Amino acid sequence: MIRLHEILKRDGVNSELKQVISHVMIACKEISHKLGQGDLAGILGSSVTENVQGETQKLLDVVSNDLLKKILTEDNCVKGIASEEEDYTVAGTESGRYLVLFDPLDGSSNIDVNLSVGTIFSILEAPTDSRQGDDQGIYLQNGRKQVAAGYVLYGPSALLVLTTGKGVNFFTLDRHIGEFVLTREQVKIPTDTNEFAINMSNQRFWEDGMKNYINDCLAGETGPLAKRYNMRWVASMVAEVHRILVRGGIFMYPWDNREPNKPGKLRLMYEGNPMSMIVEQAGGLSTTGREHIMDVDPKEIHQRCPVILGSKNEVEKAMGYLKD
Repeated sequence: MIRLHEILKRDGVNSELKQVISHVMIACKEISHKLGQGDLAGILGSSVTENVQGETQKLLDVVSNDLLKKILTEDNCVKGIASEEEDYTVAGTESGRYLVLFDPLDGSSNIDVNLSVGTIFSILEAPTDSRQGDDQGIYLQNGRKQVAAGYVLYGPSALLVLTTGKGVNFFTLDRHIGEFVLTREQVKIPTDTNEFAINMSNQRFWEDGMKNYINDCLAGETGPLAKRYNMRWVASMVAEVHRILVRGGIFMYPWDNREPNKPGKLRLMYEGNPMSMIVEQAGGLSTTGREHIMDVDPKEIHQRCPVILGSKNEVEKAMGYLKD
């Protein structure tokens, strides 16, 4: 039985970063516990508030956000935090070395129907200048600057998927000892796939290249791609990416013209960058359809982006349609 802290030590992770990851896990264990209680904990249903994106918050969105915020802002290694559920960044310890960005509960629309949800997090090193932890400018680093990224998937078991830049490992929460234990090491995404995930209800809003790619997927063996595809859609990015890590696939949330001024639906800093680091560390590819997501230089903390990620060859194939 190899525990999380042993893998971090083996991979040469410094003590401060280990502490930050450990504190993220403390919050995630508590979120997992509350999810397991469901209605017994009184945390199902929607709150009366909206987040900064104008989306109605689930009660557990608020609870999860508050847990992470409280634990991380009390960590002396955390200079500040940014959350999908917060209007503004929040200062931590002035001398802290790291910035933590997170989506406290991805896929929260699935909570009330008892489907998989998860916590996504990204860790950046704070600039060594005099700016405070609530200064949004210090967070605006592209995804290549991440020192760690991961997510915890709350399903039949609680699974941590983590990278510190030395590959991707799976850990399962052993509830008897209260720790995450290594269950799969150096995960690799198959380069080819016959499975795609996309919200087909938005098809009429896509650009022509995306419509053409999906139509060719649906054409099966007799179509231009000469392959029979299966389609999946869970409406939880954590669940979609986890399936790709386990058996391959391509996940797409492309640009559409419902709100042409918005570059995409998903958030670059809380979803796009951490998931891209995980996918690329596992040998996959993660793009906006035209460039690597981690190469995008953010202009604001809640910036959105299109996302096409997964099995390398299939992502390149989809990008070819958009390029044309």
